[in-house]
Amino acid sequence: MDINNSVALVTGANRGLGRAFAQRLLDRGARKVYATARRPESVDLPGVEVLALDVTDPASVRAAAEAASDVTLLVNNAGITTGTSLVTGPLDGVRHELETNLFGSLTMIRELAPALAANGGGAVVNVLSAMSWFGVDGANAYHLSKAAAWAMTNGVRLELAGQGTLVTAVHLGLADTDMSAGWAVDKIAPSALADAALDGVEAGSAEVLADQWTRDVKARLQLTPEERDAATARGLAAMAAG
Repeated sequence: MDINNSVALVTGANRGLGRAFAQRLLDRGARKVYATARRPESVDLPGVEVLALDVTDPASVRAAAEAASDVTLLVNNAGITTGTSLVTGPLDGVRHELETNLFGSLTMIRELAPALAANGGGAVVNVLSAMSWFGVDGANAYHLSKAAAWAMTNGVRLELAGQGTLVTAVHLGLADTDMSAGWAVDKIAPSALADAALDGVEAGSAEVLADQWTRDVKARLQLTPEERDAATARGLAAMAAG
């Protein structure tokens, strides 16, 4: 699909990657951009149409879908990380990440799929992570939620193919946002990530690997678990060392 003249809805558009998506959509000629956030007053980007949206609240999702019935591109960007471990961390933290990162995106797709079909098929972008494919002690709730979201994306892609809807998974390492502020390492600029994702949509790509770190992680999936864990540990150490 062509980004120019599209009608896009971006979740979590008040800051970070979501704000960058909304800005680049406007820059690339989108006819309308619905910028959504739990606190709509926190959206400060001129030229967008602001909607209140909590992706973990089905009624809020339904209301946003009704307001954006002309949508042709859904960008599922909203996400959280709580730093929760699977075994010793609070189970509520694990559930919270799954409700946001997995079920939030799935609920958005379920509610907006009929509108996408009615408007010609369109596209869905799910912002995932290189951590779809590896775990880290202290952040495995995030790993679980992104791995599950990857599987969901692959399933939804098959289910929506018949209505002509492209579903694109976008994986990245670290972006220069508040979520990664504590990491003094190379990070992809939010605008560069948004452009890579939108370029992928225009090319009809099912998957976008936005940086070299992510491409390296994906390439290691053929290894044994022991080999993958060792390679990941080396990669994280090298990243931290600069």
